[in-house]
Amino acid sequence: MGSNRLRKIWYFRHIYLFLLPAIIWFLVFAYYPMYGILIAFKDFKYNLGILGSPWAGFRYFEQFLHDSRFYEVLRNTLSISALKLLFGFPAPLILALMLNAVMHAKIKRVFQTISYLPHFVSWVVVVTLLQKILSPNVGLINDIRYQMGLDPIFFMGKPELFYPLVIISDIWKGVGWGSIIYLAALTNIDPHLYEAAEIDGAGRWSKLFKITLPCLTPTIAILLIFSLSGILNAGFDQIWLMQTPSTLGVSEILDTYVLKTGLQQGQLAYSTAIGLFKSAISLLLIVAVNHISRRVSEVSLW
Repeated sequence: MGSNRLRKIWYFRHIYLFLLPAIIWFLVFAYYPMYGILIAFKDFKYNLGILGSPWAGFRYFEQFLHDSRFYEVLRNTLSISALKLLFGFPAPLILALMLNAVMHAKIKRVFQTISYLPHFVSWVVVVTLLQKILSPNVGLINDIRYQMGLDPIFFMGKPELFYPLVIISDIWKGVGWGSIIYLAALTNIDPHLYEAAEIDGAGRWSKLFKITLPCLTPTIAILLIFSLSGILNAGFDQIWLMQTPSTLGVSEILDTYVLKTGLQQGQLAYSTAIGLFKSAISLLLIVAVNHISRRVSEVSLW
């Protein structure tokens, strides 16, 4: 059996060569850096290196669990991720269904292109646009308020407005790109199902709930598994750029906390332990959600 498999690999060796760049990339950028995980269990000293530093055991994990900011950082991370999941997850599906209902091909392509474009705009540009629009001095919104005789508002500095701004900007940037998968899944639905439903007198809403959504269930389930497993990834780039001193109480998440403790404060071992803690929880979540999905809907990653 083993020799037969080796012969097949050798026979298709030219095809396997196409995998070589991807394998090298993962080895260099995904697997080799895992060596640095040891820092989380070491009392890391720059002059001794990773292997030469003394072992610290689970000291930094216990330190994080007893950190005065632990619950605040975890709460902010879960709050932002949950809100993105609640409002952001169904948005691409809704957009895909709306685009699929457009019968005119040219109009459909125009709207698709417009919805895709924000994905290719970096968060630096997006947040800069937000700051320009919402600026209390030269922002468009506050200019309108000034013309109406109202006082300017520092939108980016108000803690109660931070979450709405994060959710709206995240949906605007990702909704078009996220709809691509659903649009591809919609093209795989057998059109004869719709024709048979029309013959039986089914309307637009009936076809949506009886044919379209059930056929999209496997795709929705897979994407939901990925979303739930990444519940601790609140979006570092976006949050880091949108943070202001006045919103730190609601905007400090695990990723930004790791960066500040690791690079700004020089606590590399402590920050590595926090990052490893987050990765371990994410791994447990994806295994648990995948198991539940397989039991409930028979749809799973493995």
